[in-house]
Amino acid sequence: MTSRAPASKDDRHAWAEPGVEDLGSGLYRIPLPLDGDALTAVNVYAITSEHGVDLIDAGMALDRARERLTGALGQLGYGLPDIRNFFITHIHQDHYTLAVQLRTTLRGLITLGEAERANMDAIRNVAAGTEEVGFIAMLGRMGASELAEQVRTVVGPRIANPQPKLEWKDPDRWLSDGAVLDLHGRRLRAIHTPGHTTGHVVFHDDAAGLLFAGDHILPHITPSIGFQPVITRVALDQYLGSLRLMLTLPDARLLPAHGPVQDSTHTRVRQLLEHHETRLAQTLEAASGGPVTAFEAAGALPWTRRQRKLTELDTMNQLLATGETAAHLEVLVIRGQLVRTTVEDMDVYAIPDPAA
Repeated sequence: MTSRAPASKDDRHAWAEPGVEDLGSGLYRIPLPLDGDALTAVNVYAITSEHGVDLIDAGMALDRARERLTGALGQLGYGLPDIRNFFITHIHQDHYTLAVQLRTTLRGLITLGEAERANMDAIRNVAAGTEEVGFIAMLGRMGASELAEQVRTVVGPRIANPQPKLEWKDPDRWLSDGAVLDLHGRRLRAIHTPGHTTGHVVFHDDAAGLLFAGDHILPHITPSIGFQPVITRVALDQYLGSLRLMLTLPDARLLPAHGPVQDSTHTRVRQLLEHHETRLAQTLEAASGGPVTAFEAAGALPWTRRQRKLTELDTMNQLLATGETAAHLEVLVIRGQLVRTTVEDMDVYAIPDPAA
């Protein structure tokens, strides 16, 4: 068997290089490629034993990803038919769709958090042309109708003729919060962590001190919030609560879906909570000058490490930025620091009137 050394802490992209990282006790990290995605790769974790292989997340239904997974398992002395389970953290295509493709010829069963049911239905409706993607439909209420048209121009052809053509079939098992998975010597507990998507789950191995975190906790970036077919106003509030929930667990080694393995989950959780408090303060300041839409507030905020203006971002990143800003504005409404009203079918936010 060949493997590679853990990703260097000095190279932020080394984690995505092809190979197999031995994490000990029959556990391996296998990065699988993503086409045309800034994330580059997604980590699939293989839990091996004499009974076969259980995967945490599966990757995207790409020929390259399937070939990479086949080769990686071969290095470990297994093949695709040895996969018993696909335990999926959430419904995004880079985590779910390769499992659906492989299940057509393999015995492996797919497990997905039960709170992803609505997202699954919405994805099918979008594919059938009966419903618009939630994150596009939301833009009008955010004061970004022109941006919505730009996004439709970019996304429309992809929806009409998706490449690759992905299948969105139900999992074999909808997983409830707190469900325990017995994997012949390793026990994982599924914990519902809404925010990135409504049905996101993490898998906690208390005995080994491991947290398979999916996109809930990422080491180098802040996960997008609520970028899913069914939009909810409370996505960021849910996410912050899900982060705080992680601090009630014993600290564990962080096994993220994108990025290298980290020694401490708690350290990164505290960083993410601090980041969002800073961003909430910036968002409150952007809304303090008078009623603003999410799009207007996003235009007043800096973006990326380079502190770019919203207009300097490409169309899809403007979409993400506007959605992120709306999520922060909604937390400020929940906290009573802003009020939301509706003006000409748009949500506008302002400092509460003390007289009121």
